[in-house]
Amino acid sequence: MSELLQRVGAAVAGRHLFARGQNILAAVSGGVDSMVLLQLLHALAPEHGWQIVVAHFNHRLRGRASDADERLVRRTAERLGCPCVVGGAEVREAAARTGLSLEMAARKLRHEFLAQAARRHQEATIALAHHADDQVELFFLRLLRGTGGEGLAGMKWRGPSPADPALFLARPLLDVTKQELLAFAGAHHIEFREDATNAATDILRNRVRHELLPLLRTKYQPGIDALVLRLMDIVGAEGEFAGEMARQFRPEHARKTQRPFVGGDFNDLPVAVQRKFLQQQLAGFGLLPDFELIEQLRREPEKRISVCAGLGVVRDNAGKLHCREEGEREFDPAQITVKLSSRPGAVSFGLNSFQWRVELMRRFQLPVKRPVGRAAVVREFFDADRVGGEIILRHWRPGDRFQPIGLPSAVKLQDLFVNARIAAARRRELVLATTREGNIFWVDGLRIGEGFKLTPQTRRKLVWQCRAN
Repeated sequence: MSELLQRVGAAVAGRHLFARGQNILAAVSGGVDSMVLLQLLHALAPEHGWQIVVAHFNHRLRGRASDADERLVRRTAERLGCPCVVGGAEVREAAARTGLSLEMAARKLRHEFLAQAARRHQEATIALAHHADDQVELFFLRLLRGTGGEGLAGMKWRGPSPADPALFLARPLLDVTKQELLAFAGAHHIEFREDATNAATDILRNRVRHELLPLLRTKYQPGIDALVLRLMDIVGAEGEFAGEMARQFRPEHARKTQRPFVGGDFNDLPVAVQRKFLQQQLAGFGLLPDFELIEQLRREPEKRISVCAGLGVVRDNAGKLHCREEGEREFDPAQITVKLSSRPGAVSFGLNSFQWRVELMRRFQLPVKRPVGRAAVVREFFDADRVGGEIILRHWRPGDRFQPIGLPSAVKLQDLFVNARIAAARRRELVLATTREGNIFWVDGLRIGEGFKLTPQTRRKLVWQCRAN
């Protein structure tokens, strides 16, 4: 028995990932990670009495290459004597229809397919091939996008499916590196396929994998992977502890028990437990527990905070949240028209002040965004001729549609706010900029407009700066 097979077997047993004699649905893409996982589970199956069912989802993003992936998975499942279920969807069309990124749309459709297949085949657990390198990449992805301790803790060895909480996902390879998987595949002649899109550096995950992590390993800390995995473990354990304390807390001013946090004053709780307690209550109401909303509620008791149309939330002094219906907030009709002359200019609108200047583009080069003095300052660059000589600054209105850079078509601004986790209370305060014809090219807190980005054909660029007052 190989060393890797022993390690995975020990992880499965020690972390109770699968029960003896159960059916396991193995998600297999055709890449080296999932093909090795399938071989390992198949090798361990006789000892544990498992029945392995192979599941493959065709994203139809790479034409013939996607179909070749599917054929490899079918052929391998047949050779191993495993039942195989295949599904697919036009992920690009789904992303355009929903306003999600390709990556998020693919993830959503894939999990829905896996959950459906697991229910059909009566599988209690879905095995995924995420490994140690995926964990490290996820840490930096979430760090760059902004997340809390729960997000930095990364993927769990075992947890509920996002498509069906009654089903469980298991990740037996979370402490196995990519290099180990490649070595195992080579030693055991395991056929697999490379996804060419994994090398495309226009995808943030790939830039983290091919640019950021190699730089950190060679120039800063050779052991960065081990350090990050250790930190994720620590953050995850501490997050679980804070969550458990929050679940035990009972807001009672009248008495305090001998057990810490079980009863007492909300204000005496550690900040981490306060946040978890509020997060759990918001989730129970079916509301998105984003950090800004939680902090508003934590710091401002007895203040009604709007979370969506017609609904507000109030935290009482004991820490309990109360949902209250409220009248629909009117959309702010205020707007101003700004002339973009050849000279630099400035103006204030809403809660922000704006500065701009127009520069000649002598050669095409994507701008490097540098800090501009304060965290509340945003600087963006646009094709000045596409924007035009006159713009309108205003607030969000019903029916507004916007095409952020990277999306193939415009989508509802409301949906983008939800995906970006911008609290409902803030949405009507945000400022957006449109051309004279009404086309939105910039929204505070979102990416710039696709149709107004700098290109090799750009002759003049608009340097746009927004500062919170």
